[in-house]
Amino acid sequence: MPTLLMCFDAPMQSWGVRSQFNSRDTATEPTKSGVVGLLAAALGIPQDADEDIRHLATLRMGVRVDREGVVENDFHTVQNVPNTEGKNHRTAVTKRFYMADALFLVALESDDTPLLDRLRNALDRPHWPLYFGRKAFVPARPIASHGLPGERQPITHRPLDEALTLHPWLENQPHIRARHRPIPDEPAEMWLRTIIDADPMALDVELRHDHPLSFRPQQRLFASRAVQTIHVPLTPAMISDDAA
Repeated sequence: MPTLLMCFDAPMQSWGVRSQFNSRDTATEPTKSGVVGLLAAALGIPQDADEDIRHLATLRMGVRVDREGVVENDFHTVQNVPNTEGKNHRTAVTKRFYMADALFLVALESDDTPLLDRLRNALDRPHWPLYFGRKAFVPARPIASHGLPGERQPITHRPLDEALTLHPWLENQPHIRARHRPIPDEPAEMWLRTIIDADPMALDVELRHDHPLSFRPQQRLFASRAVQTIHVPLTPAMISDDAA
């Protein structure tokens, strides 16, 4: 089944899951709602187009963490916050979390090849600006991946699980690549955390409440999805100069 491969690289990213009031959290990898929102922006789908949003959410998603980020936080002030008297003059301080220096390989699997083609083209020429959780958190490099060795395109005909295992390591900092370069015929010393949409009845799954149903302002709706966490070995083939 075809799989679209994407690179999420930026100095800062934020993937909220329980953000509300004066505390805005972040997950340690992209959420399903965040990825669908980015794709909707690329295609020019408005927030009230529930049917289109739900169709994008049917794509099976997998995320490979090629560089674990560091959770940081900062403070923002928000003006005109309503108080118990119905007045809008109070200024509130909000605490907002984000991921610094994180790098992800995001894969989307579907038998709807025309949709994947539309998404690939939209990522290159988005309808609206693309960002990773906040408008200031823009991509550091093109989102569409260079693909698997021998294919060199963002869409592969390999299934999602296989693509996440074979795709070259996205790390592009020479000192990090040199430090983690594996030795041939030796066991892998580094494993990449990978989170994949899974059957709810499968073993070792967890539920995450980030499957979007509607992005309508003041009426955002989400459902739960089952995910499974595995660890992919960083192999010599994934880190070789030919694969990069």
